[in-house]
Parts: sequence; C-alpha cells; structure tokens
Amino acid sequence: MGLSLKWNAPVILTYALICTGVFVADKFMMGNLMPFFTVYPSANPSNPLSLLSMVTHIAGHASLEHLLGNLTFILLLGPIIEEKYGSSRLLVMILATAVVTGLINMVFFSTGLLGASGIVFMLILLVSFTNVSSGQIPVTFILVAILFIGKELLNSIGANQVSEAAHIIGGICGSFFGFRSSR
Repeated sequence: MGLSLKWNAPVILTYALICTGVFVADKFMMGNLMPFFTVYPSANPSNPLSLLSMVTHIAGHASLEHLLGNLTFILLLGPIIEEKYGSSRLLVMILATAVVTGLINMVFFSTGLLGASGIVFMLILLVSFTNVSSGQIPVTFILVAILFIGKELLNSIGANQVSEAAHIIGGICGSFFGFRSSR
C-alpha cells in the first residue's frame, strides 16, 4: 500500500506558499520587495499599485516570527474552513477581508499594514461556525468573540508594531461570513 500526498486545501496551501515566497524573495532583495506588499495610508487611488496593495498586503510579513505565527493558524484552521465552505467561497472571503482591512487602514490609520493577521482572525471566528445549524448562534462563537475582542482591546492600549484593528476587522469579517453562511 503506497501513500501519496494530497493537495487537500488548494486555496490555503497556495496562499501559504505565496506568503512564504514573498518573504523569501524579499530577503534576497534586501527588503526592497515588501513595500509592494504593504498598504499605506498615503496610497493614491489613481495608482493601480496602490489599489493592488489593498489585496497584496496579506502576503507580506515583517519577520520570520510574523510569518510563522500567521501560517501556523492559517494551516491549522484554513483546511477546515475550505472543506466546509469550498475553495471558491473561501477565496472570496480572503479577498474581501483583505480589501476591507486595507481600505479601513488606508482611511483611518497613519501606519502601513502588512501581514495575514486579519485573515487569521477571520478564520478563527469563522471556524466556530463549522458545525452550526440555521438559526443558531454557537456558544463557542460567543466565547471566542469575547476573548478575542477583549485581548485585542487590551493589546491596543500599549505601543507595539501590531495592528489590533486589522485583527478586529478580520474577526468581524469572519463573523459576518459565518452568520451569513449559517442561514
């Protein structure tokens, strides 16, 4: 009996490879690639690269720890979500969350944004809907939402290089997708 590899979650695995590829390529280019994977508040809507960065920022990562932390959750939760909702729906959810977090960061914040953290938190809240029936609110969702929002609000008090707003926005997107899909 021979074993074979299965590309079991094409969107998640491809996304993980893209994030890793961008990180490695940026290291070879001595940090000159990452600006193309960062959405900036000074983005010019008439510049196609600025508009593209509202999506590409989810593939950029500031450090190896940042990348590995996000990939751990993406590879853990993503296949569950992809199996439940399908590859095309998950891709739409990822792209929509990217655009929403990028746009909100561009309009309301004075810092650049990069990384998959918004996608991670979308997956965290969305996974609590995987075994829900129509018309029900999972208790796991309520508990995860309380813990998640509380932690992010506490973390936002101190100065750091983390966009708690992107986490919260990603979680809101995941909640929206979960409630919408459970109908």
